[in-house]
Amino acid sequence: MSAQDTPELRPTMDRLAADGIDVVRVTYPDLIGTDRARDVLLDHLPSARDHGLAFCRAVYHTSPQGDVVPVAGGLDAGLPDVTVRPDLSTLRALPWEPGVAWCLGESTDPATGSPSPESPRDLLRSVLARCEQAGLRPVVGPELEYFLLEPDTAAPTGWRRYGQGVTGAVYTAGLRADADNHLLPALRRLRDLDIGVISGNHEFDAGQFEINLNHSEAMDAADRAFLFKAAVKELARKEGKLATFMAKPFNDAGGSGFHLHFSAVSAVSAESADDSATGADTGTGTGTGTGAGRNVFDDPTGAYGLSDTARHAVAGILAHAPALAALLNPTVNSYKRFGPDTLAPWLVDWGLDNRSAMVRVPPERGCGTRLELRLGDASANPYLAVAALCAAAVLGIQDGSEPPAPLEGYGYDPEKSPPLPTTLPAALDALEADDALTEVLGKAFTASFLSYKRNEVERFNHHVTDWEFTEYSYHL
Repeated sequence: MSAQDTPELRPTMDRLAADGIDVVRVTYPDLIGTDRARDVLLDHLPSARDHGLAFCRAVYHTSPQGDVVPVAGGLDAGLPDVTVRPDLSTLRALPWEPGVAWCLGESTDPATGSPSPESPRDLLRSVLARCEQAGLRPVVGPELEYFLLEPDTAAPTGWRRYGQGVTGAVYTAGLRADADNHLLPALRRLRDLDIGVISGNHEFDAGQFEINLNHSEAMDAADRAFLFKAAVKELARKEGKLATFMAKPFNDAGGSGFHLHFSAVSAVSAESADDSATGADTGTGTGTGTGAGRNVFDDPTGAYGLSDTARHAVAGILAHAPALAALLNPTVNSYKRFGPDTLAPWLVDWGLDNRSAMVRVPPERGCGTRLELRLGDASANPYLAVAALCAAAVLGIQDGSEPPAPLEGYGYDPEKSPPLPTTLPAALDALEADDALTEVLGKAFTASFLSYKRNEVERFNHHVTDWEFTEYSYHL
């Protein structure tokens, strides 16, 4: 098929060609949030859009080390295809790779035309439809941390922390903890990628960075977080380094978090969703658009300045927190990030502007009213993390349940709050037992996820501890 056969696509192709782009990289997430992709020459874009690109469905079930995990619909079905079509509304030029544009792909089952059962993006889409039925449009602001590593042939893993030996450089910028000037070029290239990057800084430990993304409607926020993780890893490779979103890559350092700032507008004001909840923890304001959607979490007359909807959402998140851990802390390594004085929550609680709580309510009110779920670590698949958060919140809203009194003072007291699961197997069991949450997520998806992750636990149990670095560091 030629471009002449699809005249509606001609303006897009002409624009890409005029910008010097002759390749479109069609990218989609697998179960763990790793980017899978194919490069398509521009002349063949019409065929890719109309007929799709064939991938083996088992790519969703493939481990970071290349093992095909026996999940239903993969090996047992003879390794059938999925069809991935480019979503051309997501096209963006790659600032660091001239001639290449990036776009997301939509995955379907060619036998039925329905979304692929394991597609994370479609899982989030189905959860957001449930929210829409409840009259809500979720808004999310992602915050992600990562470690930058550099080659070291003398190290057991072949890598050491970039800037190793630097201490006390939390919340800094410049060369003090970034001698090779990694952050500024990364910020500029990510800005040019147009994924809503707004700021960045060196984080607590040597070689650790945080880059903040603006808030937006939940699907867009998950898309941007997925592209952000893929982009940071690719930029590090160009530097000859390794960026890892592994939860806790080092024994002598803290972990990397994936915090989600969360609010909602009424579905009738959906077109204003991007302008109705504040951005990240760093005080990024109340949005950049011009809409006037109403933040349904705000109520000056309500307890703590929160609406009934917001409090019910908190209650839902707390009620389903053990199951949420499986999706927001999805690796064996994730649970080594938890513990007292880590600033990583390991108890089920909430608090008002309290960073030791699992759910923090930042102090802003009005259009800035929001919740911050601090449970997740950076290895989480953004689509699954956002879907799980939205599902738990909407269940609480529909149940009309109320949370307990908010945490006061410094947390991490198991006498005050129940603990989260302390291992991945315990979290997977909690997910399987949470019938209400898995009904929203979908039983087929949940079964695939549980099979995949339990196989991961089994593989870990047959390896020595350096397995964790080999398994996760390059991919997460």
